[in-house]
Amino acid sequence: MAQRASTASKKSTQVSAQVIKDLHERMVRIRLFETEAGKLMEAGKLPGFLHLYVGQEAVAAGVMAVLRDDDQITSTHRGHGHAVAKGVGFREMYAELYGRVTGACLGRGGSMHINDLTRGMLGANGIVGAGVPIAVGAAFAARYKGEDSVAVTFFGDGATNIGAFHEGANLAAILGLPVIFICENNGYAEFTPQSGHMLLTDVADRAAAYGMPSVIVDGMDAVAVHRATTEAVERARAGAGPMMIEAKTYRYFDHQGVKGLRHPYRSDEEVAEWKSRDPIDLIEARAMADGIATRAELDDVWRRTRDEITEAIAYAEASPLPDPADLLLNVYSG
Repeated sequence: MAQRASTASKKSTQVSAQVIKDLHERMVRIRLFETEAGKLMEAGKLPGFLHLYVGQEAVAAGVMAVLRDDDQITSTHRGHGHAVAKGVGFREMYAELYGRVTGACLGRGGSMHINDLTRGMLGANGIVGAGVPIAVGAAFAARYKGEDSVAVTFFGDGATNIGAFHEGANLAAILGLPVIFICENNGYAEFTPQSGHMLLTDVADRAAAYGMPSVIVDGMDAVAVHRATTEAVERARAGAGPMMIEAKTYRYFDHQGVKGLRHPYRSDEEVAEWKSRDPIDLIEARAMADGIATRAELDDVWRRTRDEITEAIAYAEASPLPDPADLLLNVYSG
């Protein structure tokens, strides 16, 4: 059975004030990036699909605050939060959403394929579960080259039903690779509740089948996620092999976009209950209660981030579209 981590709400002083401020800023950056992206999509300014990360900020922030630039991550179709928390720039991300040549992928990838290899962001992925074997490969490469970097792969509850997850987990365990498996369990695989696609209550129990340890954390508490990730990364760097973290979290918006398909698969009461434990509200209350930051200091983080986003959107809108003459740029055939 998976270990259930104790809640981090007992006392935030168990982590430094610097970590609390770091987690807060990363979450604010994700929240505002996604909120503005949602508005742009609703206004018809962005092409393609948009899977928003609002509500799940504590997971990306808690994990990425532990990692180094040379640690590599693989993401999902809901990948903006991971990219922002890993340090990918607002300019490059908004330009990519707009399909502009100044985007992170030169305007060719869009929302579901943002990557930045300089930050160790190997990319979002439109295929469910596809990031797992990529992260395992990255971890194998690090081991082969004698490096001490780790690989982290993010996926949802539904992805653990995919063959790529089981193959990747089994290989990582057998070879003792430095991989951290992060299940962001937001309760739904698109519109299907977890109870509709598996009989397990805790996805983390699946880790035992491969002989790797696992832990379940409150995915609305960035400090709890940070603490569990610190342990997992330290053991992976020390050569102790992979570990799985299941973060129980929730997405506020529908599977795609803001309004989604208007498919009534969850109640307003359920959404409101999760929002009552908003991850940013929780860490702000904790920071003020512990004397780490004042309300004015926290508000300043929101203000500075809004200003940066305003500038980034203007940059994206002023950037040119890709030249059709470059259609075959970076396209290869064997």
